[in-house]
Amino acid sequence: MASSSRRPLRSLTLGLALVVLGAAAPATAATAGPSGSGPPSVTPADIRFRDDTLRTGSASEVGLLPEQVDRLPVDLAGYLQPTPDHPGHPAYAGAVVLAAKDGVIVQHAAVGTAVRYAAVGPPPGLVGVELPADQQLPTRPDTIFDLASVSKLFTTIVTVQQVERGRVELDAPVARYVPEFAAGGKAAVTVRMLLTHTSGLPAFTPLWSRYPTPAERFAAALATPLAAGSTPGARYVYSDLGLIALGVLVERVTGRPLAELVRDGVTGPLGMTDTGYNPAPEQRSRIAATEYQPYAGRGMVWGEVHDENAWSLGGVAGHAGVFSTAADLAVLCQSLLNGGEYRGRRILRSDTVRAMLVNHNAPLESDYPESDRGLGFELNKHWYMMGLSSPVGFGHTGFTGTSIVVDPLSHSFVILLSNRVHPDRGWGSNNVARRAVARDLAEAIPVRPRSDSAWRADPRDLATGTLTAPLRRAARGGTASFLLWYDTEPRYDSAGFEVSTDGGQTWAPGRMLLHHADRRWTADGTVTGYGGRVWWQVSVALPDHATHLRWSSSTDGSGQGRGVYVDRVVAADRDGVLFGGEGSDASRLVADGWSPART
Repeated sequence: MASSSRRPLRSLTLGLALVVLGAAAPATAATAGPSGSGPPSVTPADIRFRDDTLRTGSASEVGLLPEQVDRLPVDLAGYLQPTPDHPGHPAYAGAVVLAAKDGVIVQHAAVGTAVRYAAVGPPPGLVGVELPADQQLPTRPDTIFDLASVSKLFTTIVTVQQVERGRVELDAPVARYVPEFAAGGKAAVTVRMLLTHTSGLPAFTPLWSRYPTPAERFAAALATPLAAGSTPGARYVYSDLGLIALGVLVERVTGRPLAELVRDGVTGPLGMTDTGYNPAPEQRSRIAATEYQPYAGRGMVWGEVHDENAWSLGGVAGHAGVFSTAADLAVLCQSLLNGGEYRGRRILRSDTVRAMLVNHNAPLESDYPESDRGLGFELNKHWYMMGLSSPVGFGHTGFTGTSIVVDPLSHSFVILLSNRVHPDRGWGSNNVARRAVARDLAEAIPVRPRSDSAWRADPRDLATGTLTAPLRRAARGGTASFLLWYDTEPRYDSAGFEVSTDGGQTWAPGRMLLHHADRRWTADGTVTGYGGRVWWQVSVALPDHATHLRWSSSTDGSGQGRGVYVDRVVAADRDGVLFGGEGSDASRLVADGWSPART
């Protein structure tokens, strides 16, 4: 990803954005044909920005399935105790979820306890020492949470605001703005590389314990050399240090503190009154506590930033430090779905938002499959975005147990705020909850079968399910046709179609011709990744003596998309119908890990 191939954001045209994103097509065993063919993809150019103002409403008024939306608080509460995925401790003491579509908040709920523990007992048990019941504080929908790394999005926004104003160039060396940053082999590191975590910087260094003052800690962060063997732009390593440097950069360029830039450039215009750094003491009763940190001399952290480095830097840093509520973050998410504007107040240009959703790390994907990044945003991360993922689905997570997931194709988002580090980070992650809330909202967006004979692969992890259709007799050539809807985790999950000519003993991939509207493409038995969220009409030439057709869905354990659906199966040769048609063959299907699709 050489910097010489990039242009500053202020001159980044949409055409260039499409070219960059086009290098990141979903992996699929497919063959592109004439113009307009090939596997489906989506780019920022396909996003239709809206002008929605948030309001509370019902799931049904925006076309969502109410029973799935109702699952959000139920699943959230399910992780207040140990589960098979989290056997030793609860996933969090308390949490808040907010979900919205088309500007309508369809769910906003709180569970558990915002402040529950006073300390952690000694090893080996690391038992939480609970506060007296009358000192514990329940989680409320307006509880304020430490966002941890979700704070990076605020640093990102104020950085690209300076790019819009011509004060910063994405492909300029960071050292142009912060000269001391050049130390340690970093002279060639650009602003874009910091935003996409490709600078070559190490992920982390304990500034808080190695240096005695904030000034020395900032200096050490800027002087940190590249990781051994790293070349700027050559690999993806998620780095707090890069965002610390960006925070310093915008302060140098503007001559103003980062906290003021975030206030005046983001939270103020958007009316995010509960969002900012270093919350006031009078807000403490609404703030969720985080971790017991006796090793840092802090005791139970409550009302101060959890991240030790951000705390030691005065509570304001480019990588962490922002506190917020789900309702405030909903405004930020909606402003991005609106193309950078909310209630007539614009924080970013719409073309800037599109450019921020280009996968700038596409050239690195073969070596670093999880590297998909826009400018600051994570893209297409099924491990926590689940069925809301797409090549332009974006969001971020935070170490304290926070996450936002935004699906610009369905104009929806889900926010999860938790204090999963309360009272101890060693109790485990809350990834199961992140997946659950994203899955619930995704499942609430219906996939409408075209008939009452549709099937869906069961949404299970680490599973392969099959749906087998025995033909009425051995085929004499002929064709099978069916409708296919698929959306899977790229590279790791897949949908397949196979044919047997020996009664189901052995199987061979069936070469599929897929057609929708003006798109036609072929796949050699397997498709994976983003399926366009449409029903594909599929036809397959059958070999002589075909006896069985089989559809399959395979998943790993890290994340899933919306799944795999099959409908309207018909097979025929020159002598008549082999399956489906006017006959009643549905009862002859053999389902293993598939179920009838009803939505």
